[in-house]
Amino acid sequence: MSWDGRKEAMGLLARADMTVLDRLCQQAGLPRETRVVRPPETGLVTLRGRIGGGGSPFNVGEVTVTRASVELDGFVGHAYALGRDRKKALQSAICDALCQDETRRETIERQILDPLRTAEREADTRRAEETAATKVDFFTMVRGED
Repeated sequence: MSWDGRKEAMGLLARADMTVLDRLCQQAGLPRETRVVRPPETGLVTLRGRIGGGGSPFNVGEVTVTRASVELDGFVGHAYALGRDRKKALQSAICDALCQDETRRETIERQILDPLRTAEREADTRRAEETAATKVDFFTMVRGED
């Protein structure tokens, strides 16, 4: 079972800062007891890239990723998180399972996903302002002929 915003929600959870995600999950009172389908496992994933965004794909390198799957009231949630943070992978999987339940989706949206969206927008704005502050305008003055 899935919903239209699942891809965006999983991206938000994967990019979220663990301390922020943990605080939001505690405030929302997410269930701590779930049936673990796949315990958190850490492994490597190969990154692919393209030069200039349009060249031939090549292997850039590998990154550490942790994945987890849980079952909660008949809904199975999955999650991947960069790094070795097992707790983040489990919490994200719980959020995924809860979002698949139409009766709980609105609560997760309001209490977890909306604050994560806001934090991400604020971070993007702050980063853009910091970058703009270092912008240098180059210009050439034309000298008169000798």
